Amino acid sequence: MTEDRPEWVFGYGSLMWRPGFPFDEQHTAILPGYHRAFCIYSHRYRGTPERPGLVLGLDSGGSCTGTGFRIADGEWDRVVDYLNERELVGYAYIPKVLPITVNDRVVSAYTFVADPAHGQYAGNLGLEKSAEIIMAASGIMGLNRDYLINTVHELEAHGFQDDEHHELLRRVTILTGLIDQGGGI
Repeated sequence: MTEDRPEWVFGYGSLMWRPGFPFDEQHTAILPGYHRAFCIYSHRYRGTPERPGLVLGLDSGGSCTGTGFRIADGEWDRVVDYLNERELVGYAYIPKVLPITVNDRVVSAYTFVADPAHGQYAGNLGLEKSAEIIMAASGIMGLNRDYLINTVHELEAHGFQDDEHHELLRRVTILTGLIDQGGGI
């Protein structure tokens, strides 16, 4: 690692289960100062400009448990190019190097945080409004609600519990008429 370049990448959403790049190590990691949130409008992949969807971003406040990937020095430039192409196309993300905790030690990691000054930044819309947007949106990658469902299931499969996203999924499911208000299927 050079002095100005980290060895780690922090994933908080699909990068956790579909990184798409080579790595030497993978560990649970904690990022302080940001939390995982449906705070970015999607105008292409999970929505349209006329009917935007919502996708994940790292929004300020709290902390986020995700995955740290240690990248081999010889792979760093390729990995960053890949990540920038994947994450910076038309979305309200800012690449940052931030401290994460991996195995009780603090390391620097490359990640993407939500840009509150960007036009596609939604911020905290509340659970009801977020559920309504997610239910109504679809983009070239499919239904926005499928993105939410897959995200919650993948987080669970990797041992991550996120109560707010479970509640958002419950509200979306109520809107689809698949369960009653009491939570029974």
